[in-house]
Amino acid sequence: MTAVAFSPRVFRTSEFTLGVVAFAGFVGLTIATSGNMLSAGTLAAFFRFLAVPMVIGLAQMVVLAIGQMNLSVGVLTGFCAMASAWLMIEAGLPAWLAVLAALALGALVGLVNGLLVVFTRINAFIVTLATMTIIEGLRYGVHGPDTFQDYSPGLVRLGRASILGLPVVFVVAVVVAIGVGLFFARTVAGRHLLASGGSPFAARLSGVSNDRSILLAHALSGLLAGVAAVLTVALSGSVNASIGDDLLLPSFAAPIIGGVALAGGVVSVTGTCLAAFLVRLVDVARAQFGIGQQWVDLIVGAVVLGVVLIGAVRGKLASRPSRPATSAGSSRRTS
Repeated sequence: MTAVAFSPRVFRTSEFTLGVVAFAGFVGLTIATSGNMLSAGTLAAFFRFLAVPMVIGLAQMVVLAIGQMNLSVGVLTGFCAMASAWLMIEAGLPAWLAVLAALALGALVGLVNGLLVVFTRINAFIVTLATMTIIEGLRYGVHGPDTFQDYSPGLVRLGRASILGLPVVFVVAVVVAIGVGLFFARTVAGRHLLASGGSPFAARLSGVSNDRSILLAHALSGLLAGVAAVLTVALSGSVNASIGDDLLLPSFAAPIIGGVALAGGVVSVTGTCLAAFLVRLVDVARAQFGIGQQWVDLIVGAVVLGVVLIGAVRGKLASRPSRPATSAGSSRRTS
């Protein structure tokens, strides 16, 4: 009598593997720092500054869902942050209105990206590279090197506040992640995005508008960049024209390590958030042990490249036609 091993499907998912790695990494860093990671202040700071990487990873993920990229997501976050701070200080707008303006600006720029892709048929990589450069120029040209601070004490207090021991900004990021997950799992528009990313031809035959999916994905990506900008403004207390310059690599690292397919059609909100957690752990380790930022970028970049290469190899193996089975010892002779 042979024993049958029971292996629940959840234990074979990439999300479960990432969860185990994240837990092991957190335990290892806690031991290495003599338990400092478990102090209330350190934990609060860790989750507080995890919020923006989570949201920025989701902003990239929704575009990867249709098999495209958004290189402007980092500078757009900085531009929206600068715009909201300027509106509060120079225009005298209340914080809630400046927040809405930042969200609207992000969504609008994302929509412009989508329109350019749809009407020009130029690859999104080139389009968003161009808009990234334009936004960067506008950010420095309009605002200059000035730093905006003292814009809204209430907004800054909110960035430092907690709910049941969890930072408010992290709770907002979790709510956003749940919303994105429900969008893909429960709405027709979300399923259309995945269908367009998985097979544009089959989606078109099924009545799905691929152009509409492109517009929606880029607009949603811009909106999420606006959310990241608002969180940045609340967290920092001051913003300048360099805000967002370091967000491009994390925006790709989180979804790619989290199991999102570069070819489109596959997303993982849980995987993206867990990967953002891992990237944040690496950043904390850098600060704790005085490791240079260049080494952190090297490690994260190498991991991303490794995941992409493994995915490419798996894809080739999966697409390779299987050979017909032959009986052992038999041979075929041609005359």
